[in-house]
Amino acid sequence: MAEMPNPPAPTPPKKKSTVVSLARYSEIGFIIPSAVLLGFFLGKLADYWLHTKWLYLVGLLFGAVVGFWQMIRIALRANKE
Repeated sequence: MAEMPNPPAPTPPKKKSTVVSLARYSEIGFIIPSAVLLGFFLGKLADYWLHTKWLYLVGLLFGAVVGFWQMIRIALRANKE
């Protein structure tokens, strides 16, 4: 009877380089300000088109919420790894 070859041993997970980790965590610092600014400018644009004076506040708040939500998602994903 022929002997079955042993399956290859699983390789240990590779340690991520420092540059990759630095890029991932620096993303958190850029996400909140960029989301807030994008919300603000989109709100100002909507104010201009709709001739209102308050939609920039809605955009500002929406950008802040989305920025924090993305930051939490990134932190949870990094925690899983």
